[in-house]
Amino acid sequence: MSKSFKIFRSAGVNVAIFLMLGVLCVLTLNNDVKSVFSPAYSNLYYRGDTTQNNVSLMVNVYWGNEYLSSMLKTFEDYGVKTTFFVGGMWASKYPEELINLVEKGHEIGNHGFFHKDQDKLSYNENQQEIYNTHQLVKQYINEDMTLFAPPSGAYNDYTIQCASNLGYKVIMWSRDTIDWRDQNADLIYERATKNLSNGELVLMHPTLKTAEALPKILEYCKQHNLNVVPVSNNITV
Repeated sequence: MSKSFKIFRSAGVNVAIFLMLGVLCVLTLNNDVKSVFSPAYSNLYYRGDTTQNNVSLMVNVYWGNEYLSSMLKTFEDYGVKTTFFVGGMWASKYPEELINLVEKGHEIGNHGFFHKDQDKLSYNENQQEIYNTHQLVKQYINEDMTLFAPPSGAYNDYTIQCASNLGYKVIMWSRDTIDWRDQNADLIYERATKNLSNGELVLMHPTLKTAEALPKILEYCKQHNLNVVPVSNNITV
């Protein structure tokens, strides 16, 4: 992908613009929120296709960029493409990093704008979190994201239906490394790999210890004939 993407000079201006767009958008929504519910969560995924030897290492990115380059180098060394779920505030602060992820061939997903617990939000508030991030990221990478990872895995009926109305699949996980809390590379490795099987969605973050554990995790996958793929290539359609 060309580096000719236009990067806005002021992240603060970008945030303000897209928040305004989000407010205007939600004002047009039908206030009868009961009408937006669907009985089945057909767009909610906790695991991918168990018939294929695929797993996904999902990286949720909201704070900092200190360890991204190390992780990207490791993914490149192993010939692996994965999915990075980015927050809107993070993208507005690190647009060059966002563009670099795409240029490296990785998939980009939506992680909400302000990293709010979506289960505590109304339909309109869910709309703002997802839609504002979508529009901001699209300005940088000229792509429409289709995967949404709720911060902290928190969602409600509004979240699911709002995501569906915006063309999103909601992505959870089958296992969590809890690397944001437990800064221990061996523990992160164990949580990511113990009894790892087809279709797993493994949640991680760009932390120092995750970067340290990543080569060993990818080596485990290689030795056990598990292909590490982006989420969209893993989930059942």
